Amino acid sequence: MSEYDDDLRLALELADAADAVTMERFRALDLVVETKPDMTPVSEADKAAEEAVRAGIAAARPGDAILGEEYGLRGSGPRRWVVDPIDGTKNYVRGVPVWATLVSLTVEGADGVFRPVVGVVSAPALGRRWWAAQGGGAYAGGALGATTAIGVSKVAGLGDASFAFSSLGGWEEQGRLDGFLELTRACWRTRGYGDFWPYMMVAEGSIDLCAEPELNLWDMAALAVVVEEAGGRFTSLDGVDGVHGGNAAASNGLLHEEMLALLRPRA
Repeated sequence: MSEYDDDLRLALELADAADAVTMERFRALDLVVETKPDMTPVSEADKAAEEAVRAGIAAARPGDAILGEEYGLRGSGPRRWVVDPIDGTKNYVRGVPVWATLVSLTVEGADGVFRPVVGVVSAPALGRRWWAAQGGGAYAGGALGATTAIGVSKVAGLGDASFAFSSLGGWEEQGRLDGFLELTRACWRTRGYGDFWPYMMVAEGSIDLCAEPELNLWDMAALAVVVEEAGGRFTSLDGVDGVHGGNAAASNGLLHEEMLALLRPRA
């Protein structure tokens, strides 16, 4: 049980609403896609899914603030929902089924920092969903099977570990490319699954560690809750716990410091 169980139930309902929108337009031949100022794509489904989630929050939690990728921050107060309507838009618009809606509730601490306490990651095209609330454990379910509690692996050596990443972009700009390549060589297996998926596989224990050099808050908030409630660790590449570092490293905990040591910037 978690003190945030009611919020988790709402987050699951919000994910249902988003899934209905995104699946209706997935692989539609007339899908409208635009390019944002940062040169990333946004589809009509991104906007409609975020609108559906925002409407659900406004109806059920009218006093809560909402931060979304497409429409920014609205409202204020100690409770803030964080929404990525489609994490993996480039996959979505090309018909690749690896994308998800991310819904998280963050709560402001005494230090003024908002920390995620509820996370739902819904990947309807994969038939999978993962969710967690602080203190209540992490779970997965969907078309591939009944709901199950999930937990990270017990792999304790890089030579036995599976490492995942999204792309090579960003590592060189931060002076981390040499360490990144060294990490890939040290691990038993390396794959570029991309976006939300490797974090959920860390939480399930099917891989052991993953990292990305450039991320936004809405990319991470929901993922962090699931990874941590599954027994793993979620930090910035500099080793700061949480989701405010602009990048991420996740692991089963046993391999975390070794991963961070290799990924430190080099001259």
